[in-house]
Amino acid sequence: MSMIPPSAANLRGAVDLSSLVNRANAPAQGVGAPGVGTGAPSGAPGSSAGAPAGAVPSLVFDGTDANFTQFIELSNTLPVIVDLKAEWAEASKELSAILVKVVTEYAGRLLLVGVEAQENPQLAQAFQAQSVPTVAALVGGRPVSLFQGSYPEEEVRAVVEQVLQLAAQNGVTGTVTVEGAGPDAAATEPVEEPLPPHHAEAYDAIARGDYATAIAEYQTAIAQNPRDDLAVAGLAQVKLLARLDGKTLDDIRTAAAANPDDLEAQLAVADLDLSGGHIDDAFDRLLTLFPTQDADGKTAIRTRLLELFEVVGTDDPRVAAARRRLTMLLY
Repeated sequence: MSMIPPSAANLRGAVDLSSLVNRANAPAQGVGAPGVGTGAPSGAPGSSAGAPAGAVPSLVFDGTDANFTQFIELSNTLPVIVDLKAEWAEASKELSAILVKVVTEYAGRLLLVGVEAQENPQLAQAFQAQSVPTVAALVGGRPVSLFQGSYPEEEVRAVVEQVLQLAAQNGVTGTVTVEGAGPDAAATEPVEEPLPPHHAEAYDAIARGDYATAIAEYQTAIAQNPRDDLAVAGLAQVKLLARLDGKTLDDIRTAAAANPDDLEAQLAVADLDLSGGHIDDAFDRLLTLFPTQDADGKTAIRTRLLELFEVVGTDDPRVAAARRRLTMLLY
């Protein structure tokens, strides 16, 4: 398979990965470095372009469906290379070693996130990983396709240089330092503000895959403060994760195709589309279905749409357009 060099056009209309757990553009609860494969919450670094983003424990991280939001947030400060891989594939292991070497040599100008594709189906789908290895980048919260298959070090290095050029064009030129990697490391390490208790419990539950507990924690936070917008968004997002948990793409699409009048099957496809970044498709499916339903069906679709609006982010222009269309259908 051939390399796909990044270009500025890749950023426009790219897949929105923010549905995986939390919106990348949500206001940060605090600042701090992401944990390695822990799913621990972390806010976007509060640095300006070109300024140090702070200290991180490593330049190489393990990414999962549950913890990936923190890397989306970090990509607003510096580019993130994403390696969708498989331990059983020798070519994938060889490429991962090359990526670790190359990223490390750039000394904090970019990060590497390794993702076991089979264990993280939502990320594999979002990055359209048809095989391993698949390599992509995150720049300013948006994914950029790079290449599939194994390549020699000099070609990988050339693609990484193009990613850095693309990042510079988009003002993403921050850096990080590795904790303890120099006398100034402590001075640049950000102070992390703790999350509210129920938010923290919800994050921990998501990391464990315990979506029921996460839902309960967010519901409690909302009950205590109905204006807690982050809890409202978090609840919608974890409900989406819970609905998709244990289901496969083929099962969902086959059920919907076989039962076009089954509302639950169509709602499931909308969930799948949105989780994979096909946001307009998800909204259009439900809004097209809306006029054909009875009162209960219309209520179910409206409720689901409002939840999906929160997942994407209510300030997203695609949400605004879908909301206008829904209003016209209602009245």
